[in-house]
Amino acid sequence: MDCPAEEGQIRGALKEVSEIRSLQFDLTARTLEVDAPESVWDEVATRITSLGMPCRRLETIQSVEQARNLQRQELFRAIAALGIAVVAELIHLMAADTIAWKATGMGFAAFAIGLAGFGVLRKGWFALTHAKININALMTVAVVGAFLIGDWPEAAMVMALYSIAELIEARAVSRARNAIKGLLNLAPMQAEVRQRDGSWARTGVQSVRPGAVVRVRPGERFAFDGTVLKGHSSADQSAITGESVPVEKSSGDPVFAGTVNQYGELEFEVDKPASDTVLARIIHVVEQAQSARAPIQRFVDRFAAVYTPAVFVIALLVAIGGPLAFGIAWSDSIYKALVLLVIACPCALVISTPVTIVSGLTSAARMGVLIKGGVFLERAHHLTHIALDKTGTLTRGKPEMVASQILSQTQSEHTVLKIARALAGRSDHPVSLAIAKGLTVHGSDPEQSSQDGIHHFSAEPGRGVVARVETALKSDDSGESRVMTYRLGNHRWMHELGLCTEQVEIILNGYEAQGYTLSLLADDRSVLAVFAVADTIRESAREAVNQLQALGVKVVMLTGDNALTARKIAGQAGIVEVRSELLPQDKLDAIRDMQETAGPVGMVGDGINDSPALASADIGFAMGQAGTDIAMEAADVVIMNDDLRRVSRTIELSRKVNQVLWQNISLALGIKAVFLVLAIFDHATMWMAVFADMGASLLVVLNGLRLIRSSPISGQSGGVTGRYDSLEAGRVG
Repeated sequence: MDCPAEEGQIRGALKEVSEIRSLQFDLTARTLEVDAPESVWDEVATRITSLGMPCRRLETIQSVEQARNLQRQELFRAIAALGIAVVAELIHLMAADTIAWKATGMGFAAFAIGLAGFGVLRKGWFALTHAKININALMTVAVVGAFLIGDWPEAAMVMALYSIAELIEARAVSRARNAIKGLLNLAPMQAEVRQRDGSWARTGVQSVRPGAVVRVRPGERFAFDGTVLKGHSSADQSAITGESVPVEKSSGDPVFAGTVNQYGELEFEVDKPASDTVLARIIHVVEQAQSARAPIQRFVDRFAAVYTPAVFVIALLVAIGGPLAFGIAWSDSIYKALVLLVIACPCALVISTPVTIVSGLTSAARMGVLIKGGVFLERAHHLTHIALDKTGTLTRGKPEMVASQILSQTQSEHTVLKIARALAGRSDHPVSLAIAKGLTVHGSDPEQSSQDGIHHFSAEPGRGVVARVETALKSDDSGESRVMTYRLGNHRWMHELGLCTEQVEIILNGYEAQGYTLSLLADDRSVLAVFAVADTIRESAREAVNQLQALGVKVVMLTGDNALTARKIAGQAGIVEVRSELLPQDKLDAIRDMQETAGPVGMVGDGINDSPALASADIGFAMGQAGTDIAMEAADVVIMNDDLRRVSRTIELSRKVNQVLWQNISLALGIKAVFLVLAIFDHATMWMAVFADMGASLLVVLNGLRLIRSSPISGQSGGVTGRYDSLEAGRVG
């Protein structure tokens, strides 16, 4: 199963099985995922096998040795068939022209055809009997026709060479797939886990649950995502995030499955099961992306569906029309028609797009960029504008509280700070985290205060957080019990609620003039405190903006922060157009406005409030480290190491992929056009035809594979695929 025509046949055969919920085809990997009750699996297999495509259920993990043995067997049969075909050719050229020798030669030829092309003939016969004209049908007619008109040596050679070409092509395409399959070998299958009695034992990763403590020695790979509890070391994270230098790790730092511990022994707590690590999700995303078709790929499939039957009709007209209209000998006319069939085989055209798309996805993964489908890889080169969020995207997303001012006239400083710490501690927004970290709650445990007396807590995206606070947080000098609503949020929200007096506005303007981001604590009547937070711009931000502008892409900042802070950060990054004080709906409206007036727009963000804009943009880019799960789910592209320069390089890669796609299509059609003309004027043989078809296929495959070798990032080391040892196991279904 390696072409859309065969996919169509399978869909047609299985449409009567009502229990099937869905079918997911991956023609590049030649696998089919069937979502159906186990009771119908045998029927599914029987129906597919009846199409001439014997199928077998694949295990999740298949050793490379098994795969290699299967490839060796197929290659041995093809080479043996080629040898037998050569014998048949020698008999035809050198043996006496007798019935005995001719029968012997035909026997050798028939054996070679069956040995090399039994699968092709079986699928071709089914296609012909069901009026389906595809590649296998063309080859079946060409080979059988040549054999019947007496050109049996050429028929045998054509089938043997075609089979060898198919194997070489499949091997070349598998290189692109294996680059992603190698990820499975990054995470070890066992880990050293602390037992209840304090001892350590090596345990299979599938049985380890979140909360377990795992020990990793120098040189070993982490088997899980987790948080360091004890020890100091560094980790080579290039395989996951694309970072070219190891990252220091100590207590409290995150670690990722598949990365390498460098020099020190570490103990870490498992955060997620092995099936839900960053690495596992990367594999899932890339596998899904590989099976999804890009628009140009769908166009080629549709073109091939029309092209193949048209070629068959033309060949039929040549075979019949030659003798009837021009008096050409029937054998010569039929031979010319068969040559046309072999030359016109759309193998190269059909394979030209998927191998290029898969190579592009793999190249992106190597630089730490996960693209969720070929459609987004192809679409990226059309982008005219890129909208950038500020906090966590242009800036580090790890701001620090630099100032605070208590404005409450009715509650003590201790109570105000305690409430602020409680609300901030419940939020995952970078500004709230900075406030929670920076506040010192007098006379109480900060961790306890973040949990004590909080009810009906909720986040208001683009504004802040709100909660009901019970008497556990009452003022120390009052015995009264109170339950009040408190809000911790930005200036705009408090202004909308009518809580900012003229005096408060003066204080806020003073902080904002310094470029600080402000968060205000208020009850239902007034602002109780102001917290000033400062964030620093990412080192790569200015360079990233310059690279995008050099590509002709206009950069716009969209932020919910105040105008003064936004302009300060934008100036440091080299961004001219700034839109500030935006709610999530405002960001969404800004994206839609740019789409209507300027064309395709990309959005780069990391937070929940960016999710609507990320989903609405032509391509959404999410920051993989600073980003929330919701943002990464809404985005089409995930930048694993939060390096903004990857955005421009994704666009560069998209442009290169588009260039290679059209090169391959031109090569495939151009070579065939030349040999079609040669065939029409009797200057092409079946030998030349099969070499032309084989050569075109190999050319487009090798041209597509160039994308894996050439990364758009000069001088930088790996990404998702990174560096890994020789593949020992690969996912095959």
